[in-house]
Amino acid sequence: MRYFDGNIEKGFTALLSMRAIQTLAGGLLGVFLPIFLYNLFEENIRPVIYFFLASSFVYVVLLGIGAQFLNTFGFRRALALSILFGVSFYGLFSFVTEENVLYIIPILLLLLTLDRLLYWIPYHVDFAKFTDKENRGREVSLLFASIEFLGALGPVVAGYLLDILNFKVLFIVATVLYSFMLIPIFKIPKTNESFSWSYGKTWKEFFSKERRAALIALGAIGAENTVAVVIWPIFIFEILHGNYLQIGALSTIVVGLTIALQLGTGKYIDFGSMAKQKTLRIGSLFYAVGWIIKIFVATAFQIFIVGFYHGLTKIFTMTPFDTLIYEIAADSGHYVDEFTVLREMAIHTGRVLTLILILGFLFFFNLESTFIIAATASLLLNAVYFIRKPELRGNIMHKHV
Repeated sequence: MRYFDGNIEKGFTALLSMRAIQTLAGGLLGVFLPIFLYNLFEENIRPVIYFFLASSFVYVVLLGIGAQFLNTFGFRRALALSILFGVSFYGLFSFVTEENVLYIIPILLLLLTLDRLLYWIPYHVDFAKFTDKENRGREVSLLFASIEFLGALGPVVAGYLLDILNFKVLFIVATVLYSFMLIPIFKIPKTNESFSWSYGKTWKEFFSKERRAALIALGAIGAENTVAVVIWPIFIFEILHGNYLQIGALSTIVVGLTIALQLGTGKYIDFGSMAKQKTLRIGSLFYAVGWIIKIFVATAFQIFIVGFYHGLTKIFTMTPFDTLIYEIAADSGHYVDEFTVLREMAIHTGRVLTLILILGFLFFFNLESTFIIAATASLLLNAVYFIRKPELRGNIMHKHV
């Protein structure tokens, strides 16, 4: 408790617990889900890209409708239902084979979309409401450190399971763990928020000039994350010649070494807005350099060294960025859910555009050339500061419908 100034909301601890369980389950599959699809499609990366492209595109299209549904359904019930869809999504993967993949993929996309629609809007809205300005940097850092610690356990356990068993067992274990997310949900206090925009109004606000900086910054997060989640695991799978245990162990060691620094970063950026700005600007520059270095990785030792460097620089990039985004959401008052919908739309629009760009890159260049996209996106994160100008805040955050 000495880490924080004063007490923290019980809603925050419930959200933290829920996200921790999600990370533990997701950590088993995070690195290996793209690899599973890559093997399923006979080491053809294009169908893998199509899968992630379709999942983000459908989500963006339906977000405005999903937000209106939450008005009558309620946030806490939505979170509980999202877990049922998430369990079904991971569980169904254990039945996927080369023979039935084309029939099951549409069902998987539907389950994933429903899971996202019912989970991420309530989660981000509640996180913004249950964190406070004095501790937000530390609360975000504690969240990240917890995610990194539990996420670090997943890859090595998954690598071991794949080394001695198979993907079917891995999906079953992840499904069981994921279901435990239901436990902390009922400790989350109820919040009274309602999404007030129509579907057309949502898209109009999304493309408005006032929100362009937010669109660029959040879209950049989606772009960078796409390369990290989809392309990088397949790249190291090729370098390590399909050694699952080595892939998992390297991922675990790299993440585990960065946790202590994560907590210290949160304490520093709570000193003020200039601390956040300086940390993000320097961190994003070195983080972008990390993506360029990854182009030249060719051995397991190089994966470790570059991965460790990238993990350190990611802390100084993503911690201040996410803290600022949650501050903007919290400052939105009763428009926090509208801002959250725009946030999700921007992130997944960034993913869609990046995946389309990657498909184009692969016609002319090799797989690692796509890391240039992630490097560029890392620098674009600094666009977040253009939405912090006082003269724009009234238009962006409190615009009446």
